[in-house]
Amino acid sequence: MDETRQRDREGTCRRILDAARRLFADLGYEQVTMRMIAAEADANIALINRYFGSKRELFAKVLAMQGRFPGVLDGPEEELPRRLAEYIAERLRSDQASPVLAALIRSSNSPEIHEIIRDRVSSAILGPLSARLPGPDAAFRATIATALITGTGTMHRLYGPDSGDVPDREAVIARLTAVFEACLRV
Repeated sequence: MDETRQRDREGTCRRILDAARRLFADLGYEQVTMRMIAAEADANIALINRYFGSKRELFAKVLAMQGRFPGVLDGPEEELPRRLAEYIAERLRSDQASPVLAALIRSSNSPEIHEIIRDRVSSAILGPLSARLPGPDAAFRATIATALITGTGTMHRLYGPDSGDVPDREAVIARLTAVFEACLRV
């Protein structure tokens, strides 16, 4: 494939992924059609099928666009609760909600993609966190922490960064650190 066609393919793929991410975040999996994605991306529907296969596979690719916790799980174990708290505090105070998390929230009731969502939460949060925890019941403790993390995304999506009387950043981090310490403790 010559360089121009490769760049055009990469640009088309990027437009399709960006359009799909926006639409899935705004409408949820079941409400989005391949025609809508094609129109939003200014791409031929046949190219979507060629590059990504089905809508289900495209949704999985959109979820994979969101990375894991960058740097949050790295570092000393005793500092993990604070790093998780800092990550959540930043997400809560951010003006921009994660479009991938919004797509997860809006699409979570769709049986067709339930397995994809479950696999993504497991591979991005639950599994890596569980692997970091020592002692018995690591998976259970990681599940509780994952519920807190994903629930924060739901709260942000529903209420935005200016929900209620939110204390300063350090107060939020202090409380969240205490909660994560309690749920991660052996």
